[in-house]
Amino acid sequence: MTRLSGLFFVFLFSFCVSVAQVSVAQTTAPAKVEQAVTSTGSPELQEFQKIEDSWSGAVNKRDQYSLELVLSPLFVDVASNGDITTRNQQVAQLIGGEDKMEHMEQRVVTVRMLGDIAVANGTYTLHHKAGSAMVDEKGVFTHVYERLRGGWVCINSQRTLLREDTPGKRKQASDTGFHIPLFGKKEPQ
Repeated sequence: MTRLSGLFFVFLFSFCVSVAQVSVAQTTAPAKVEQAVTSTGSPELQEFQKIEDSWSGAVNKRDQYSLELVLSPLFVDVASNGDITTRNQQVAQLIGGEDKMEHMEQRVVTVRMLGDIAVANGTYTLHHKAGSAMVDEKGVFTHVYERLRGGWVCINSQRTLLREDTPGKRKQASDTGFHIPLFGKKEPQ
C-alpha cells in the first residue's frame, strides 16, 4: 500500500510540475513583434499616404474642418525655418493667411508602427509666395501620429528644408563640412 501511495504521489507531483511549466511558458511567450519599418507597398504606408493627402488637400482648398480632422488638439509643428506653431495657429494661418497661392504635396516614404503611435517620414513640396515671387520649398518631414477614436491624428510635425546646390558654386573636394574642434581649421586671429 505504501508503494502504491508513493507511486501515486510521484505521478501527481510530475503532473503538477508539467502543468505549471506549460502555464509559465504560455505567460512568458514573447509577444508578437510588429514590423518596425514598413515596405513601400504595405497597407500602413497606403493608409498614411491617404492621411497626408487629406492634410495637403485641406491646405490646398483652405478647408478648416478637414485640417482639424487630421491635426490633434495637442499638435505642435516645427517648420523648416524653426517657427513653432500649434493646431489653432495652423488653422488661423489657413483661414486668414495672405498667401492664397500656397500649395502643398506630401509623399510618405516609411511608416513605423509603435502600438498606438506611428511615425511617418517622407518628402514634401510647398509652393508659396516669398515676397513678390513664387518659390518651391522642397524638404523632408517626420510626422508623429496617435491612434484616436479608431483613426489617426498628427500630434507632432517636423520639417527640414533640403539644401540645394547652386550650379555656379562648388564645394572644395577636401572640405567635408565635418570639423573636429582643436583639429579643424584654424581661425585667423
